[in-house]
Amino acid sequence: MNAPIGMAAIEKKGWWASHRFLLLRRLAQASLIGLFLLGPLAGVWVLKGNLSASLLLDTIPFSDPLVWLQTLFAGHTLEWSLGLGALVVTGMYLLVGGRVFCSWACPVNPVTDSANWLRTKLGLNRSGKLSRSLRFWMLGMTLILPLLTGMLLWELINPVSLLMRGIVYGMGVGWLLIAAIFAFDLLMIRRGWCGHLCPLGAFYTLLGRVSPLRVNASKRNECNNCMDCFAVCPEPQVIKPALKGQSTGASTVILAPECTNCGRCIDVCGESVFEFSTRFANKAETQS
Repeated sequence: MNAPIGMAAIEKKGWWASHRFLLLRRLAQASLIGLFLLGPLAGVWVLKGNLSASLLLDTIPFSDPLVWLQTLFAGHTLEWSLGLGALVVTGMYLLVGGRVFCSWACPVNPVTDSANWLRTKLGLNRSGKLSRSLRFWMLGMTLILPLLTGMLLWELINPVSLLMRGIVYGMGVGWLLIAAIFAFDLLMIRRGWCGHLCPLGAFYTLLGRVSPLRVNASKRNECNNCMDCFAVCPEPQVIKPALKGQSTGASTVILAPECTNCGRCIDVCGESVFEFSTRFANKAETQS
């Protein structure tokens, strides 16, 4: 009988080292929501607004660059603060990896992670098939629709924006959309929304193609093929080239921009094969 996922890591490294990046991600997600809630609930305005557009300490603007592009394509007059905020956010994710947003900031991530956790607990192993490239078609649609209609139609149903605004200001029937995403990931396709459909995730994938922060399978020679890293990874297809590419001289660094830098592969690896590193830490040794 196979041991539960991550059990070997707990036995070898301890509970904290086997969950640290998961807990730190949850802390980051909760802290971001907490900063937005401080104003409405306690009158302490650290962050005003929401994930689409916000202002830190009444000084530094943050804007979703995809919202900014949609606004531009719709032909609306742009405020300078929206463009500056988009530049600030773009610069941040160019450095740390675009899809860091997905795993460390997006409020939908705990929803889809919960669906995947329950899916594993219930033994729901069957999953439908859907091309991961579909999210890029979705991204194209979010930009073409404003060109054709002059409206930001995607933002009317964007679950990321809806959930964040709902948490801060109250949510009505938008919960039905979030429940539908949970059910979709649980019952139909593993990691269906984030891994196959979300246009915002696709946008941040493109944004993070050149980012220096990467996960590195620097000790891949010590891999014991337990497969726990593949089981927990939201984008498991990105692991194989770095972990199993020794015979071809492939880099140990996970260079695929779909990697969310969530750190779960580092958590659950009992052999400590993975670590956070940079794209420049290439150890492309070949098998002797």
